[in-house]
Amino acid sequence: MKLSGNTILITGGGSGIGRGLAEALQQLGNQVVIAGRRQTALNETVNANPGMHSAVLDVRDADSVRRFAEEITVRFPTLNVLINNAGIMRAETFPANSLTDAEAIIATNLLGPIRLISAVLPHLGKQTRATIMNVSSGLAFVPMVITPTYCATKAAIHSYTQSLRFQLKKTNIEVLELIPPYVATDLMGGKSDPRAMPLDKYIAEVMNILKTQPTPAEICVAGVQRLRCAAEGGSYDAIFQGLNSGA
Repeated sequence: MKLSGNTILITGGGSGIGRGLAEALQQLGNQVVIAGRRQTALNETVNANPGMHSAVLDVRDADSVRRFAEEITVRFPTLNVLINNAGIMRAETFPANSLTDAEAIIATNLLGPIRLISAVLPHLGKQTRATIMNVSSGLAFVPMVITPTYCATKAAIHSYTQSLRFQLKKTNIEVLELIPPYVATDLMGGKSDPRAMPLDKYIAEVMNILKTQPTPAEICVAGVQRLRCAAEGGSYDAIFQGLNSGA
């Protein structure tokens, strides 16, 4: 992935990992557009980063995604990088869990990226070089049972990204997967959890990987390798039990 001179769209860019990526990538000389449902968060991020742009997008709504893609590619004709970061995470306890929560998680975390990729893919195909980066999670590889639908959507994003990468391997579009560990963001109260990796340290490690290595298909900081490689390393059962011992 070329690290400067891009026009980058980041969903969920008003907070958390999305905002961290947006700020770091803008500092490298990219034009950055953040998108999300919360106008207040978008405004706060843009105001703190002069030159950054924003657009309201609800990835849960298919018609909204189509309209957004048409408008954003006209507004930013040099758009060549899409980072699908928008996501929600909610606890679900069976049998009393709400189907509404599960459907919202699937619509945001899985259908949202699939719809947006489909909508902007023709535009990306016209660029000299383009990149799609999908944000999954270490929990795609070892689930945390209190958030079953979240983990399932992230596992699905991992699988979808592998297939998309293979299908596009002979095109100008590279397909990457960013696999975060437990990071201190607003998801599930992680912002105040001392066990979570500080957001600034996570972003710094990601950017160091991008700057110093030929861009790997999967961008994994050291703190997520244990989850990512649990099955291959034969430690899946032990890690699963440890992760879910308090459930």
